[in-house]
Amino acid sequence: MATGLELIISTICNATFCEPVYDNPLLDGQLTKKQAALQSLINDLNGKHLKVATYTNYPLSWVERSENGTLTGQGVAFVIMDVLRKRFNFTFEVVEPDRNFEVGGSRPEDSVIGLVNSSLVDMAAAFLPMLVKFRRKVTFSNYLDEGVWSMMLRRPKESATGSGLLAPFETNVWYLILAALISYVPCITLLTKLRAKIVRDGEQDIPLSPSFWFVYAAFIKQGTTLAPEANTTRLLFATWWIFIILLSSFYTANLTAFLTLSKFTLDIKNTADLYKKNYRWVAAEGGSIEYLVKDPEEDLYYLSRMVATGRAEFRSFTQDRDFLPLVLGGAVLVKEQTSIDHVMYADYLMKTREGVDESDRCTYVVAPEPFLKIPRAFAFPKNSYLQTLFDPVIVFLLQAGIVDFLQSRDLPSTKMCPLDLQSKDRKLRNSDLQMTYVIMGIGLATAGAVFITEVVLRRYINRAHNKTDTVPKTTKRKKSKKIRFKDRDDSRPPPYDSLFGLNARYKNRENAKKKIINGREYYVVDTISGDTRLIPVRTPSAFLYQ
Repeated sequence: MATGLELIISTICNATFCEPVYDNPLLDGQLTKKQAALQSLINDLNGKHLKVATYTNYPLSWVERSENGTLTGQGVAFVIMDVLRKRFNFTFEVVEPDRNFEVGGSRPEDSVIGLVNSSLVDMAAAFLPMLVKFRRKVTFSNYLDEGVWSMMLRRPKESATGSGLLAPFETNVWYLILAALISYVPCITLLTKLRAKIVRDGEQDIPLSPSFWFVYAAFIKQGTTLAPEANTTRLLFATWWIFIILLSSFYTANLTAFLTLSKFTLDIKNTADLYKKNYRWVAAEGGSIEYLVKDPEEDLYYLSRMVATGRAEFRSFTQDRDFLPLVLGGAVLVKEQTSIDHVMYADYLMKTREGVDESDRCTYVVAPEPFLKIPRAFAFPKNSYLQTLFDPVIVFLLQAGIVDFLQSRDLPSTKMCPLDLQSKDRKLRNSDLQMTYVIMGIGLATAGAVFITEVVLRRYINRAHNKTDTVPKTTKRKKSKKIRFKDRDDSRPPPYDSLFGLNARYKNRENAKKKIINGREYYVVDTISGDTRLIPVRTPSAFLYQ
């Protein structure tokens, strides 16, 4: 059983220096026609000089120009080219398109695909997307990787789930709670009024004003002065209290979780959000993204409307960090994930050297869902024999994981600036308490408006009353024998004299017994009817009886 190290060495050997078995001169005359044809192609390539097109797409491929004007290819693509050069013994020169495009331009020399399609070069050493329409122009090698185009944007200060007091619930939930508050007030009034007409037991209905204050007081978990005796009204009150208890429990728990353990979320997750929320975005000019967006037969064609309205644009920069000022200005950058990772890592290192605080080094963030996924490979002209020779070597390198290793060798092993930074210290910001300030301002403004309205109405009513009361009235209004519901106030404790005075409810004992229950001291007294009652002695409520 071969070890992992032996497999890696075997893969590199098969891809570079080791010749296949049928290269052995002792086996001449025993080769099949396919093997003989392949050996003939290898012999034909031996010692040839190739023209290889590429473009700047760091870190996969880029070009460096020496002092004498010679172009040298760099990046992952040319590490693979060096393996192929050693394996098949050929030389090559690098050709760069005039406009650094993957596809497009007015001339074939403007893009890599144009150079390959017009046979101006022998192959393209670049990670090019294997689109269907590209296949009609060029021949692709075995795929090197799956290209992932992601969306990078400036990290927002607040999570998209909301901030502060409104964060635990969605907007629809708040609307439903407001609707419940508004609708339950007339429900109490209508039901109690209906009961008062049907069941005539002396209990009056509850008007709108007391109903409103009961609903409001229960919502902020305060008591009420209303003491209904009818079971129907008690059930109405109990129903609202249960609703408020459950609502406040969920709210408190979710608010605690949001302020301590909530996951940071973005306002943009995919391309649909990019279109619906009309975000401004930018991508590389002459790239596959521009081609797919402008092609009516592609799925991303709906984004072309944003291009027409100026919300999307395509820029041509030689270096990816030139896109950063646009991202800081609020634009979303659509680029390959590998390129984005290197840009974010370089920006992080630069801020580290400048002494920026650790919490402020991750300025950018990547959307959770990719923009696009397409396999990528080298490109050859149609009917080129190079694809037949190079594919087995590329497969060896791909299976050994060398391609993936080369792409991420300059990056840290951990994910760079993830969406959730998982900060241990979650301090409340001013934005978290913003709603408290708004509530305070609205409350003060409402109180002021009600005060002014009340003063104006009272003065108007007093003036009208003074004009009509020039002659004193001699008739007296008949007092209703019925006790109005709003005049009954059972919230205050009974007077002390009513308990132990001349007309007391309890029998006065000179040596009243005391009893301790649950750590509290009580007087044990007898009522007139013979029942036993407990009166607190040293508890805070005992002061009510003094």
